[in-house]
Amino acid sequence: MATCPADGEQNDAGLIDNAALVYEDDRIVWVGSESQLPDQFATGVSVDCMQSLVIPGLIDCHTHLCFGGWRGDEFEMRLRGRSYQDIAAQGGGIANTVNTTRTASRERLQAKALLALQGILDLGVTTLECKSGYGLEPATELKQLEVYQNLNRCQAITLVPTFLGAHMVPAEYLTRRRDYINLLCDVLIPAVSDRKLAKFCDVFVEEGAFSIDEAREILASAKKSGLGLKIHADQLSHGGGAELAAELGAVSAEHLEYASEEGIRAMSRAGTVAVSLPLASLYLNEPYLSAREMLNAGVRVAVATDFNPGSAPSFHLPLAMTLACLNQRMTPQEVLMGATTVAARAIAAEQQIGSLLPGFDADICIIDSPTLNHWLYHFKPNACSAVIKSGNWLKSFNGSTEVR
Repeated sequence: MATCPADGEQNDAGLIDNAALVYEDDRIVWVGSESQLPDQFATGVSVDCMQSLVIPGLIDCHTHLCFGGWRGDEFEMRLRGRSYQDIAAQGGGIANTVNTTRTASRERLQAKALLALQGILDLGVTTLECKSGYGLEPATELKQLEVYQNLNRCQAITLVPTFLGAHMVPAEYLTRRRDYINLLCDVLIPAVSDRKLAKFCDVFVEEGAFSIDEAREILASAKKSGLGLKIHADQLSHGGGAELAAELGAVSAEHLEYASEEGIRAMSRAGTVAVSLPLASLYLNEPYLSAREMLNAGVRVAVATDFNPGSAPSFHLPLAMTLACLNQRMTPQEVLMGATTVAARAIAAEQQIGSLLPGFDADICIIDSPTLNHWLYHFKPNACSAVIKSGNWLKSFNGSTEVR
């Protein structure tokens, strides 16, 4: 069993051999060696996990779950040598998805996201951060966040919505950027906050998206409205996003493939989580986040998928975890911590989820593997054999899954 202590070092996943865990209702009440199980729990209903690996429910702390259409044609363009920036400049990329998301009905978007969530739960993910950002105008941005609100009522994975209206400047505002920033700060952010549609506000700081000064203004408005802060930072070039995240006390800075040494040191001092997105690096053929440098500097590193229709069209978090081992030189214990308690820290929930310790939510995943090392080394389509969410069995050993 891997307990993944919330306040532990990232290289120590709290492994216990021959472990036992007791939960009552939706909370864990005891964890330890089976030989030390208190007598008061010895006669309760028990499940033998058959020497499987038991871990906290996985947490994907960076996704773009709700979107219209796909962008498979751009996949071939990149294989033929076109860059992400070139494709975006020709009306592809985010702008392409904005157009399809604006025209899609709320019902169609919700059905598509629900189908993805069924596959995500099957992999052992019990909590998912999910961003807007494919509307870039009031009606569609609110439509995306309303889809998340509805999905939180009708299926089991806990969704943590993030407002990403500052994903890029939409085409109709390219010659009047100031008006779009005013729309974000004066209209959309207050509306999202007042309706409690999101927990965080995110900004994409990058050439072709938003500048440092623009992001600082947008995030100041979000903070004033009571939203937590996140930043898409230094993904395609060094733009000072890591430094800004630290300056503003953002809970996380995400991507960071081109973060500077000073930005990394600043994040360490501020306690900002670095969110690694190895699937995006894989698909874009871009450098991977410098995890060893960040961990050595005292920065906690989460691992997430960046699930979206363009640069990371996969929600397979265990694959992202194996890629983090292979390409970011993270150990299996560091990676598991990055997809559990550190990911929980990236959504400000590290004292509630992400650890198998007394008092935490009974979100539990059973992996068909004898050890953590074996699981992340011997990649399979899906090694998750059972999922428990808030004490309820949602996927049993026979492979059935119930989304409710």
